[in-house]
Amino acid sequence: MTLRPARAEDASSLAAIAVEVWVGTYLRDGVSGFFADYVFEHLTPDTFGALIADPKEHIVVSERGQGINGFIRISEDKPAEVSGCSDVEITTLYLQPRHHGQGIGRTLLRRGLGICASLGAPNPWLMVNAENVQARAFYSHQGFDEIGHTFFRIQDDAYRNEILTYRPDKK
Repeated sequence: MTLRPARAEDASSLAAIAVEVWVGTYLRDGVSGFFADYVFEHLTPDTFGALIADPKEHIVVSERGQGINGFIRISEDKPAEVSGCSDVEITTLYLQPRHHGQGIGRTLLRRGLGICASLGAPNPWLMVNAENVQARAFYSHQGFDEIGHTFFRIQDDAYRNEILTYRPDKK
């Protein structure tokens, strides 16, 4: 496994992984046009190309075998909706499901936390879907505490997300 900063030519790979993980995680009862439209509007190569080019975004990819199998995205100047954490967000940590349990997610997270520390943000925050029990347990084991909640909104629908912050002393 190799970790490296994302490059412009990675945009389509990042979009493909994002679609795979997002659909597999959140669309458990089939895919409606409503959610398909959301995915194809927001998880695109153009979107990821713009993020890679943005100096306030930090994306690290994991490569293994024939390509990228996961990534972490750190965003600067993103204050949480609750107090007690920095204005640096761990926006995304996506890993292809077939690579779970191999330490890749933990390694990506450690690299991301290193980026946060270098940005002067010892307590970055993130959001995780309240129903994503596996992810919530993973983050808890990595030193994160739930400190509040918010809602991810798509049109008139709202989905509860837990807000977590990193507590280095907890680890």
